[in-house]
Amino acid sequence: MPESTTPPSSHDESALQIAMPDVVRFVRQLSHDLRNHLNALELQSAFILEIAQDAELKGEVKRFRGMMSELATSLQKLSMAMSEVRLTEMPYEAANVVEDLQEKVTGCFPEESGSVEWNAEGVTGIINADPQLLQEALVELFRNAFRHGRGEGKLGVRARSSDHHLKIEIEEPKQEFATQTQSWGREPFRNLKPGCYGLGLHRARRIIEAHGGEYGAVYDAAKSSLITAVTLPLAVA
Repeated sequence: MPESTTPPSSHDESALQIAMPDVVRFVRQLSHDLRNHLNALELQSAFILEIAQDAELKGEVKRFRGMMSELATSLQKLSMAMSEVRLTEMPYEAANVVEDLQEKVTGCFPEESGSVEWNAEGVTGIINADPQLLQEALVELFRNAFRHGRGEGKLGVRARSSDHHLKIEIEEPKQEFATQTQSWGREPFRNLKPGCYGLGLHRARRIIEAHGGEYGAVYDAAKSSLITAVTLPLAVA
């Protein structure tokens, strides 16, 4: 018998397409339900800890509660990574954007921050921004650079302002890079690893674009470097 060439039916699950807002609602609801179960376990473990007499048992219950707390935190981060971006904008000095970023990178990545070279002379102007969310997005770019296939050498940061934009470029050494950058940060769940679901750059892009900015990456084969660029509009005087 010849192999069937009948195309998959509309009911074939392999061809099922689910809208991203539906995925977001599902993850939010699942996270909420699981946190409810974790809260019940937390209350139960607190009761066990209260009535337990054995020191070893108490120690195990405390470790168990610590693991539940880590799981609850992971669920909260996952739900936040997929949440809608809502800005609370205020005037933000472009120079302060870079200074705050440098301070956050040093605080978040104390071991790696020493290998970052900053070049941000003459940055001026003001942007309308949500400082907390904007810094969250920019720090995520460094997290991605430090943890995913980084090559030997310094990580360079250049910040410049023109009459209309603040531009921040991150140049990270990568000896080998075969990934396409046209859809950089647009494909959540594409690359999955334990504890990583491809949502970091996706959220960073959404935050930057919510500020009216642009975000992209290009691989320079001659320099063996991946260059990530963020461009943010300056406020009109």
